[in-house]
Formats: sequence, structure tokens, C-alpha cells
Amino acid sequence: LWAWGYTGEYGSLGVGNKTNYSSPVQVPGTTWSQIDASYYAVQAIKTDGTMWGWGYGSDGQLGLNQSGPSKNFSSPKQIPGTTWAVVDCGYNGSTMATKTDGTLWGWGNNTFGELGFNTADIKNSSPVQVPGTTWSTDINKMSCGHYNSAHIKTDGTLWTMGKNYFGELAQNSQGDDRSSPVQIPGTWDGISGLAGFSYIGYKNT
Repeated sequence: LWAWGYTGEYGSLGVGNKTNYSSPVQVPGTTWSQIDASYYAVQAIKTDGTMWGWGYGSDGQLGLNQSGPSKNFSSPKQIPGTTWAVVDCGYNGSTMATKTDGTLWGWGNNTFGELGFNTADIKNSSPVQVPGTTWSTDINKMSCGHYNSAHIKTDGTLWTMGKNYFGELAQNSQGDDRSSPVQIPGTWDGISGLAGFSYIGYKNT
């Protein structure tokens, strides 16, 4: 795994310092499998199912049971658990991930209930499980936006949660935020967020 560019005061490149690089520099470790990043925070999964986070952690989005202005890390730190499958980071400082058993977990910022466990305005610095057990482990079936998220289950049903200011939860309404997953009609094959405040989904017909 390699990184370059701006690392800022948070050490977002994960190479153990706060230096900016104009050429690729290797991040410590091997066997990296899947990675996502947003707003100076990075989450990455290895082939052994472990997950690691680094960078900005003030909202608890690194999942290390720590939050606050001093909880930033310039090197990878392991998140509890060993069966992580895919991870996606939201723009607002939230993180969602699934495990190989089909469970869905969230941590970090939860201002509008975007983590989906029936609470809002409560930051969680450790992974908390979202209700349900058949969430897809395909990265193309998970997307975290700006204070909301969307997830597809193995049966093709699509669920959204969090901020609904512009109708991004697809519930034929605007302004009614949801702190628990709500279903969108139909079955779906993929989902992606667009600039944080909208989503696009596709079906194989």
C-alpha cells in the first residue's frame, strides 16, 4: 500500500509522519486488500480480515475507542475484530463496514442517525452493530454519503438511514431523518453516493 500528496496535521498518509510527499511512499504492512478514505481519515482491511485506521480521529471515525482533538494517528492502528469484509467512509466523519458473517457495523459521527442503530447526536468511537444479519459484503453495495448511508442486503433489498434533507433516503419525502434503516422499494444490484447529498443505484434487468 502506497500513499502520496498532502498528509496535513493528522498524518493521513499513514507513513508515520506529517510530511507531504510528491512521490509514492509505502505504508507499513503488507497483505492490504481493500481501502477507503474521507476527510483525512483512512480505513483499510487486510486479507486476514483485520482492519486498520489512521489519520483524523476526532469524531471516533477510526474505531479505536478514542475520540477528541488529540486522537489522530500517522501510522496504522488496528480496529477490534478479525472478520472484516468491506469498509466505506462517510464525508462527515462516519464509517460503516460489514463482516464476513453479513453483519453491518458503524462508528464515528452520528449526528442524524447515519450509523443506523436508532440513535442520533451520539458519537461512537468503537464499532456498533446495525440490526440485521444479511448485509452484502460487496463494496459496490455500500455507500456512505454526507450524514447518511445506503446499503444493499444479499436479497437485493436497499436500505438507507440518516439525513434526509434533499430526499436522499428515497422515502418520497424530505426533511424527515431516520436513525434506523428504511427500505427503498424494489431490488437492487449496486449503489453509489454522488457528492454526498444524492445516490445513484442500478439494477441488472
